[in-house]
Amino acid sequence: MDIPFFYEADLPVTPGLFTLSEESSKHCSVVLRMQPGESISLTNGLGLSCIGKLVSADKKKTVVQLFDHKQESRTNPQNSIAISFVKNAARMEWFLEKATEIGIDAFYPLIAERTERTHFKKERWEHILVSAMLQSKQVFKPVLHEPVEFKILIQQPLEGHLLMAHCENGPKQLIQSIDKSKPALLLIGPEGDFSPAEILMAEKAGATMINLGVTRLRTETAGIAAAVLLQHR
Repeated sequence: MDIPFFYEADLPVTPGLFTLSEESSKHCSVVLRMQPGESISLTNGLGLSCIGKLVSADKKKTVVQLFDHKQESRTNPQNSIAISFVKNAARMEWFLEKATEIGIDAFYPLIAERTERTHFKKERWEHILVSAMLQSKQVFKPVLHEPVEFKILIQQPLEGHLLMAHCENGPKQLIQSIDKSKPALLLIGPEGDFSPAEILMAEKAGATMINLGVTRLRTETAGIAAAVLLQHR
């Protein structure tokens, strides 16, 4: 049976005593009813993980003895998705959760020409990313960038591939054909799709147009399809 897994941003890199955050302390002592001597696993979301054995269990200040530290490095190129806000905030949150579980490394909430509504709840979204990271037993938490306008994002220097998914006619490639040795940033438009002007701007910026299939997808569904294909090129 797996031991409980926790996120602590300030996790020390060396063995010793460590006091869990109030949120983790409450979950340990109140929700899980853990007792001194029991073990948990921890990560800082930056590749560092270790084991913690409970020394004391308190709903505000649970103390653990840390040991068995491991620092992992990323083995694959990092893939990011820039996805437009959608009118239904719950759909965006669902996308963030599932794309994190799939292994996407960074998210850019995108403001495109046809984006109708923006509702950026940074604290809530960060919590969703942490929960999804722990649920999927990962030790790297995705980066959640601040909302950015489309025309500004595509002008930023980019290492790797710039990809765009849209519904207009024209030549497109399959994601599986894109060189997987380099990282990729994939652009997903709003519910009304990218405008012709934005598609032209992306082409001038060197973006490769990609095909996500023959059916018309919702924004968040396109994001999930793209996430799976990106991670398994």
